[in-house]
Amino acid sequence: MVSSSPPHSEKPEVGEVEQGGWDNHGLNEPDATQLVTLESFSHIDEKKVLRKMDVRLIPMLALLYLLSFLDRGNIGNAKIEGLQEDLNMTGDEYNWCLTVFFFTYAAFEVPSNLLLKKLRPSIWLPTIMVAWGLVMTLMGIVQNYHGLLISRIFLGVTEAGLFPGVAYYLTMWYCRHEIQFRQAMFFSAASIAGAFSGLLAFGIAKMDGVGGLEGWRWIFILEGIVTVLVAVWAFYALYDFPETASFLTEEERAFVVFRLKYQNETRGQQQQGQVKVAEAGEFRWEYVWSAFKDWQIWVNIFVYWGIVCPLYGISLFLPTIIRNLGYTSSRTQLLTIPIYITAAILAVIVAWVSDRVGKRSAFVIPLLCVMIVGFSMQVKTGCISTDNPRVVYAGVFIATCAIYPAFPGVITWLANNLSGSYKRSVGMAIQIGVGNLGGAMASNFYRQRDSPRYILGHALELGFISAGIFAALILLAGYSRINKAREKRMEQGDVDQYTEQELSAKGDKALTWRYMY
Repeated sequence: MVSSSPPHSEKPEVGEVEQGGWDNHGLNEPDATQLVTLESFSHIDEKKVLRKMDVRLIPMLALLYLLSFLDRGNIGNAKIEGLQEDLNMTGDEYNWCLTVFFFTYAAFEVPSNLLLKKLRPSIWLPTIMVAWGLVMTLMGIVQNYHGLLISRIFLGVTEAGLFPGVAYYLTMWYCRHEIQFRQAMFFSAASIAGAFSGLLAFGIAKMDGVGGLEGWRWIFILEGIVTVLVAVWAFYALYDFPETASFLTEEERAFVVFRLKYQNETRGQQQQGQVKVAEAGEFRWEYVWSAFKDWQIWVNIFVYWGIVCPLYGISLFLPTIIRNLGYTSSRTQLLTIPIYITAAILAVIVAWVSDRVGKRSAFVIPLLCVMIVGFSMQVKTGCISTDNPRVVYAGVFIATCAIYPAFPGVITWLANNLSGSYKRSVGMAIQIGVGNLGGAMASNFYRQRDSPRYILGHALELGFISAGIFAALILLAGYSRINKAREKRMEQGDVDQYTEQELSAKGDKALTWRYMY
């Protein structure tokens, strides 16, 4: 039997559709006359299908993102092993090497997601992975500031497509009420990468002098080589779309596509025959422009900044902040590990609960408030004295354990509220692309001349978090108002003015669409 869905699920029970050539990443019009309902799949165990998908998809995607986050953030570990001194760089030059990564990273995310739609994920994602692995390896032989700067520019170009691509890719497999848990399992690889980075740096730094190279160079070289090797494996290990997944039976593939296509229909709409058909698979520029013109994407970006600025502030400068508390480089690398491990566990737990209750803002907003507590502890301690390393460490710990659960929440929140394959692809790329300019800003928050207290950096993080809370409240109010207005118009019978095709074309602007908040 198909297992029952959570109370908040809008999965159809009696909807009838014409069975046809379904394309999950852009659903084609039906091409057959056989009627299909959910009862047609009553013999399929939904939980078993989800487990099969989880086992085949999530570990591989998490590994890819672990390597991605490891390769972009290991420069912080390399710094405390002597990178800045060996390349004769000033503090401002080091910050610029961090900043330029985000310019190209943000610029190439929308084009990359469009290419993901045109090319198979099993081809596109490993290809860009090989590219950034090579860039990372070559970064280990740079000889000066300009060489490192150029390397970081190209690292941004090559890494740009992975995170928005995978975040969108997951929406082609899982329903709205299931996606945050999977996003969190995938994204928790970032926090594991933070812990793993410290542990790896601790060990690799012992290679100082091997082959006449400094220890920090080996950090780049070895991690880059591992990325290329995993990328070669990914060409064979990644799956494309549900309808071509070899690990599912033919009936299971049809079931997965069916539940994705009709996940947004309420029981009443199904009984009335008001079944929404997703947009056609062919590309149209109107789908792109509709994403750029959607108010919710731009408001969500401010929420994203409220999370991503602290995220990159922590990932790029955590080793430096801890080392300035008086610890050795080796002890610093090890002290980052429990922070990231705890954050990863909390990210998965919070996501599971969020999916169960069907709410996003109820978790994102409180987590932003917890982040304020963590950074406030650091600001207050820095203003009073530098002799409180435990309080500063506790503040960083608290902030990080709120940042990592909040991040998949804000990604999923927007993905849940964008209808249409191409619009969701572009919208998520805009959110992540423009949002990651917050990383460019955060790269300059913690200036060397402000050490060891970094009051300015912590205060700027607090400002962005506060703006994120305000933007989240605007989204919450906007979604609630629009949903109520649509309910009222539905009760008045306004929906009868539209055909199924017209409602489909409107996507998340249709009267039958309900925003999740």
